[in-house]
Amino acid sequence: MTLRIALVALIVANIVSALMVVQARHQHRRLFIQLSQLEKARDDLNIEFGRLQLEQATWAESNRIDQVARDRLGMKFPEGAETVVIRP
Repeated sequence: MTLRIALVALIVANIVSALMVVQARHQHRRLFIQLSQLEKARDDLNIEFGRLQLEQATWAESNRIDQVARDRLGMKFPEGAETVVIRP
């Protein structure tokens, strides 16, 4: 009788163990897919960040700023007669 109970307990333990392995593998696959998606999102953000840095460098270029100041704002460098030097 005790041998039969032990055998049933081992079979139940084996089945539970197999179900836990299946559940763990499923969770591993799900988490791996999520990791892959997050890595792709990270890579996309890194590419976008590089583009934005390049755009910022282009907009901040001194020649560009000078051109915008002249064209849009009508600014210019003062002539010699327009310059006043103040000494202490």
